[in-house]
Amino acid sequence: MARAGVSTAPLSRLHTLPPPRPSLLHHPQSSIHLRPHRKAPSNSAAAALPTAADLPPLSLPAAAAAAAAVAAAVSLSDPERRRRAQAEAAGGGDKEAVRAYFNSTGFERWRKIYGSATEGVNRVQLDIREGHAQTVAAALSMLRDSPLPLAGATVCDAGCGTGSLAIPLAAEGADVLASDISAAMVAEAQRQAQLALAQQPAAGSPFRMPRFEVRDLESLEGRYDVVVCLDVLIHYPREEARAMIRHLASLADKRLLISFAPSTLYLDFLKRVGELFPGPSKATRAYLHRERDIEDALREAGWRVANKGFISTQFYFSKLFEAVPAGSPSSS
Repeated sequence: MARAGVSTAPLSRLHTLPPPRPSLLHHPQSSIHLRPHRKAPSNSAAAALPTAADLPPLSLPAAAAAAAAVAAAVSLSDPERRRRAQAEAAGGGDKEAVRAYFNSTGFERWRKIYGSATEGVNRVQLDIREGHAQTVAAALSMLRDSPLPLAGATVCDAGCGTGSLAIPLAAEGADVLASDISAAMVAEAQRQAQLALAQQPAAGSPFRMPRFEVRDLESLEGRYDVVVCLDVLIHYPREEARAMIRHLASLADKRLLISFAPSTLYLDFLKRVGELFPGPSKATRAYLHRERDIEDALREAGWRVANKGFISTQFYFSKLFEAVPAGSPSSS
C-alpha cells in the first residue's frame, strides 16, 4: 500500500525512518496534548523580549519567593500526583481510570474523532481521525497481503473502540470478536456494525456480524487465526505491556498486529513537557514504548516481527508491527 505517511514495506526493505517532525503530539485512546517549542521569527514581538542579562537582579527574598512559586507549580502539575488522583477517583489503578474515562467524557470525545461528521470537529481532531484511519488501512493492507484469506478467518480485535477495524474485517467475511474495556465503546461499535449490515446487499454479501464483548485485554481467551491490538498499549507501562503482548500472542495462531506510540528521546521529552502542563482533556496515563521492548516481548512469546509500518500525520504518530510465529517464513 502506498499512502502518504504510511510505510508497510517488508522488514528486509525498510529504510531508516526520519524522526517525526515537530508538531503537536497526540495519540489515540489517550488525551496527550504536547506542543514543542517553536523558535519565534526574528521580526516577532518575542524577539524583542529582554533576556535574563537585561533584567535587574532579584533580591534574596524575591528569589526565594520565585523559586517557591515554581516549585509549587511543578508540584501541582506533577504527572504522578495527578495520575494517583485519577486512579483513586476511579476506584483503582490504570485500568479503572481508563475504563471510567472511556465510559464518560472520553467516549464522547473519541466518538467524535472516530466518526465521519465534520460539524463541530476541529482541525486537530480531523487530523487525528486521518491518522487513525491510516493505521486501520495499514493493518488491513498487511492482512490482505498475507496468504491467510480474511474470509472465514477468526480475528480478535482487542480494544475495538467504535469498530473502525472490526467492521471492515467483518465486511470481508472474517469471523470477528470485537472487545473493549469500555461498555460505551462496545455499544457504539455494535450500533455501527448494525448500520453497516443494513447497507449490505440482500444476497451475496460476505458480511458476518462481529461478536461484541466488554472485556479488558487480560481477560481475553480463546484461539484466533489473527489477533489485532491497535493503539491500546499506550495505557500500559513497560512491564505490563510486555506481559500483555505475551498474553495476546498466546491467543494467536498465525498473525499478531500491534500498534504503539514509539519512544524516542525527542518524543519522551515532549511527553514530559505535556505532562507538566496538561490541557483540560488530559485524563489518562500515556506510555511510549521502545521498539526493542516490543520486539523482545514478541520474541519471548515465540514470535518475530515480519513487517513494520510507521504512520505519521501532523498531530498523530504510531508504529505498527506485524508478527508471525518464530518458525514461520514471512510469507506463511
